[in-house]
Amino acid sequence: MTRDDILDAAAQVFRQKGFHGSSMSDIAAAVNLQKASLYHHVSSKQEILLALLDRALGLLTERIGAVANQDAPADQKLRQMIKVYLQSLAENPDLSSVLLFEHRSLDKKSHTRHIPNRDRFERLWRDVVNQGVSAKIFACPDVGLAVRGLMGIMNWTLTWYRLDGPMPIEKIADQYADLFFYGLLKK
Repeated sequence: MTRDDILDAAAQVFRQKGFHGSSMSDIAAAVNLQKASLYHHVSSKQEILLALLDRALGLLTERIGAVANQDAPADQKLRQMIKVYLQSLAENPDLSSVLLFEHRSLDKKSHTRHIPNRDRFERLWRDVVNQGVSAKIFACPDVGLAVRGLMGIMNWTLTWYRLDGPMPIEKIADQYADLFFYGLLKK
């Protein structure tokens, strides 16, 4: 039994029951450990939650950062970032669910530790939008608001998207990018 096995199981338990509805006993049962044995690997649910959030943001920052740092026009990078982000959420539904819905369960100390990672991730998006504004590709009076709006649309997808649904995640990503770039108004 590894710490990664425990974190994988905990993400699944948190997704199914929510952080507050889950117990250390639930997590121990998910990995076939006695509760006391679980404490040899982790000290608390807070530690597990923070580790899961770190894992999720690390994965996303790596994947999105690779696109954001490409030598390409901002609109191309942003379109690809949307696709990579949605693919990452879809490929990791348990971890994504914890990141998007359970971060509010962090205690104050853990929350303080989590915020710089979240801000680093969000800065990747703001930087690309700012690049587009500087290059006169985008007209965006409030970059922060635009990024938060885009993130909100993409994050909410996790609540309804199904792998076996009628539309693949890549097509959803393209439609979101089109909506974000061109809006709803008929040209």
